[in-house]
This record gives sequence, structure tokens and C-alpha cells, in this order.
Amino acid sequence: MPAPQPLPNAPAPVPSPCVNVCRMEPGGGVCAGCLRTLEEIAAWSRLDDAAKRSVWQQLEERRAARALRAATAAG
Repeated sequence: MPAPQPLPNAPAPVPSPCVNVCRMEPGGGVCAGCLRTLEEIAAWSRLDDAAKRSVWQQLEERRAARALRAATAAG
């Protein structure tokens, strides 16, 4: 029996934000590489695509906040 083929026009799976820099930031509660919390990392494989997209949105907000803090500290 041949392997099942993906549905035409099926959305691609939501990729993991992991960048293989797995180190929790002291006092920050997030991974230094991907900025996910331990809870988000542990749950990732069980989340549906909508929840994964929500995590991605939160990561963008965390990146923006981090950049703003860095710019404020530098300037």
C-alpha cells in the first residue's frame, strides 16, 4: 500500500522556534535561544497549529520588548 499523500493546498505545519541554543535565562524565565518559557517548550508537541501560532506571536512581542530594553540600556 503506498504512503498517504498530503492533501492539496494543506497548510504547512507550524515550525518549532527552537534554534538549538537551549539555555534558560537567569531571572527571565525564557530560553535564551527561542525565548519560549519552559511550559511552552514542554507543551509544543501537543499544541495545535492555532496555539503554536499564538506562541509565535508572543515570541515576536518578547523579541520586540528585548530589543527596546537593549536600546534603552545602550542609549
